[in-house]
Amino acid sequence: MPSLECSGVKKARTDQTSPKEARVSVLADNVPPMGIYETLYAFKDTFGEFMGTQGTHPWAQGFPLTTQIEGGPELPSSVEVTWEDRFYPKAGGHPLLRDAIANYYNTQYGTTITPDNIMIFAGGRPGIYTVLQFLKKNVQVRIGNVEWPAYLDIMTQTNTDWYVVPFTKENNFHPPNAAYFDRTGLNSKTRLFPVISNPSNPTGHTRAGAELEELMRMAEEPKNGILLDEAYEMFHESGGVSGLQYVKDLDNSNVFLTGACTKGLQCPGIRIGWMVASKKNIEVLSNFSSFGMGGVSHPSQLYAVKLLEPSRVKLARAAIAKHYQMQRQRYGEAFRKMGFGVYTGDGGFYHWLELPEGLNAIEFNKRLFKRGAAILEAKDCDMARPHDKDPSYVQRYPRFFRFSFGPLKLEEFDGDIKIMSEVLAEYKKDAGVA
Repeated sequence: MPSLECSGVKKARTDQTSPKEARVSVLADNVPPMGIYETLYAFKDTFGEFMGTQGTHPWAQGFPLTTQIEGGPELPSSVEVTWEDRFYPKAGGHPLLRDAIANYYNTQYGTTITPDNIMIFAGGRPGIYTVLQFLKKNVQVRIGNVEWPAYLDIMTQTNTDWYVVPFTKENNFHPPNAAYFDRTGLNSKTRLFPVISNPSNPTGHTRAGAELEELMRMAEEPKNGILLDEAYEMFHESGGVSGLQYVKDLDNSNVFLTGACTKGLQCPGIRIGWMVASKKNIEVLSNFSSFGMGGVSHPSQLYAVKLLEPSRVKLARAAIAKHYQMQRQRYGEAFRKMGFGVYTGDGGFYHWLELPEGLNAIEFNKRLFKRGAAILEAKDCDMARPHDKDPSYVQRYPRFFRFSFGPLKLEEFDGDIKIMSEVLAEYKKDAGVA
């Protein structure tokens, strides 16, 4: 039984707090869901089911097929877990997985990285969040106007200083590398740190060959760096594209490259991603893990080791590139015939589309909801939009949207095009658009 003195102290504190104040959350209020989730919640409110359930069409969602594709390897069905795997995991990641990732890049891209250049995260975005969280105050992030929605949330919550690089129809949503490193108006102390998805989510535009080599050369220059998000690395007609192959001196650079099992290795559910960087920067991230993460699940890491088995990777890279290139081409042709503007690059598994003049993506999506389908409106990909629902916000891309063909089965094509065509025709008729 507590002492009278302790009971009195507790009672006194309770008396000083009103019931209303006691119910106020101690957490920050300004944490909205990522734009994709806002679409998913709005879809459920209209259709009555979550996107992804049977009978729905997940065109708004960014995940690949998680079943074997033609010419690709089987997906492992199990992983052995021993008594050692029940221990706390190492802060930087399982040695077997770090070895496998180093071997992957060294084999595929002719690099010479070691396991000490690699840290394992529970997916790609925790790694991105951690890097931005620990950027020094004199670092300015440069990011394209149209990028993956979560970047905006991450930069907002980490109080990142970021500057938006224009993406327009005039530059085909693919500005030159120099736009990310323009120092006009900056003082000599400011460091530039572009954050770029390559291939791009949501546009599919890809920096490869000489263009990618130039980007990495710029990133290694004094006062520069880069965070290159290569989640869609395998989704390119070349069979795989990585900026790491052009890095001259990783250990004396501020190059950060993130990859994951989420897309090309077809396993988003195991939540395994990694960051490749200089040994010094990896040490900083690992020190954070020792108190802020506690490492990543051993069974998931061991599953990832299986996914990265060399003969399996060879099949996966070829099959992924072939399958999704075919899907990109046939959906693109169908969209052009419908009258959409198609501004898609040659990578990833999205189409970046523009509705005919007189229509807008918000209304189009509401109509798709009723048919069990949804797209991602371009406003959610706008890195310059306010995050506080400011009513004065004017959309930069009101007619644009992202269409995902990542999880779509081959036999779903005709049904997808039928729904899209019918909803578009209905909307054009109601809006009086020829």
